[in-house]
Amino acid sequence: MYASRQRTDNELRASQTFDAQSRHNAYLPPRRHLTGKGYNEYQYPYLLRNLEVTHVNQVWEIDITYIPMQKGFMYLTAIIDVYSRYIVGWGLSNSLDATESLSVVKKAVNTYGAPEIINSDQGVQFSCKQYVGYLKGEGIRISMDGKGRCLDNIYIERFWRTLKYQYIYLHVKTDEIAPLIPKLN
Repeated sequence: MYASRQRTDNELRASQTFDAQSRHNAYLPPRRHLTGKGYNEYQYPYLLRNLEVTHVNQVWEIDITYIPMQKGFMYLTAIIDVYSRYIVGWGLSNSLDATESLSVVKKAVNTYGAPEIINSDQGVQFSCKQYVGYLKGEGIRISMDGKGRCLDNIYIERFWRTLKYQYIYLHVKTDEIAPLIPKLN
């Protein structure tokens, strides 16, 4: 009895909401597609399947995570060398801007040389024209995870887990995160 009554109440609430919206022309705008037009043009296949990584600078993985702070959060972009498990580049930003990801890659390439392959997820930052153009200009092959496949980028995801659970969540109570990154290498 209760389940059928609850369903009826929910259906009633939904119909009342739709009626009120139609009376006031108050509809939600269509959901924005953040990837923009031509997104498929910058999607690349996953090149790491069955690939044996045998040397440094063969494969790098890049990703972005959010870091909780006292007042909000910031975004940390990091690049890990798959063979050595060494963080070759990182940057902390208050926005998810593609320019931060690109500057992290440029600094890492200037410091360690260009990798053969760089793997990322299909995020907007990694599929924008400037990012893809820079990688192609450096002769770096682009690999992208499948949609919803975080295990394709497992080394950087494992780094995020270590960073957050062993350092951030336990010890950091200030906005000082930069000194922690070199300690993890």
